[in-house]
Amino acid sequence: MLCAPPQTLRPSRPLLPPPRCSGSAQPSPSSAGNIRRQVLQPEGRAKLDPRSDRDFYAFPRLVKHVDDGFLATLTDLYRERLRPESDVLDLMSSWVSHLPPEMRFRRVVGHGLNAQELAKNPRLDYFFVSDLNREQRLELESASFDAVLCTVSVQYLQSPEKVFAEIYRVLKPGGVCIVSFSNRMFYEKAIGAWREGSAYSRVQLVTQYFQCVEGFTQPEVVRRLPPSDAGGKSGSSPLEALMRLFGQANSDPFYALISYRNFKPM
Repeated sequence: MLCAPPQTLRPSRPLLPPPRCSGSAQPSPSSAGNIRRQVLQPEGRAKLDPRSDRDFYAFPRLVKHVDDGFLATLTDLYRERLRPESDVLDLMSSWVSHLPPEMRFRRVVGHGLNAQELAKNPRLDYFFVSDLNREQRLELESASFDAVLCTVSVQYLQSPEKVFAEIYRVLKPGGVCIVSFSNRMFYEKAIGAWREGSAYSRVQLVTQYFQCVEGFTQPEVVRRLPPSDAGGKSGSSPLEALMRLFGQANSDPFYALISYRNFKPM
């Protein structure tokens, strides 16, 4: 399924990395971020479902994985932090990118595991399919993107240190990475460190993903919690927690971590 040529799905958007930029020389691949330390132990990387991720995502899921409140908050955050006419990489993307509809970008490149989902995403100019748990190297030019986005997918990365080093490599100096997540997940495909963690520990985990790569700025944390959770009086029963896990809560908590390559632009 993943090898099917995208021309049959959307002829104007080939399943190829974007064309290489001409003009000034690009930084060499060796400019990938230096990994200072490993964040995860082997057991923290393990998944309950050992099947290939490509097999798991073989069929398109044209659904939203978080609620409308979460998505509205995410789009507002993009509206605030992204710049028009910039180059955007939507990592681990799907059939929708949640970008502000009124904003125009120089190019939006999508990455994911299902070509059919990516081909239906109207914001993508290009897309490519690869499994980051098999191969972390991105076939993209160094220092070629102003922003890298990762939406409700970071919980599935088994080698996050290498992936974040690649994010650093493809970002331009001053480029931003925005990683957002909630409490929903495909439980059997999430890594052990995520499954067994709390909301607080997951924020700390993504913070460490940035911190383990030399050159990222200290991550900024953005939280938008349901009223009961924000007030610290959730009183959640195990049943309520289970309902939230499977998407049955009234609203999804919003978390985003924002970091820049080398410096935050003024």
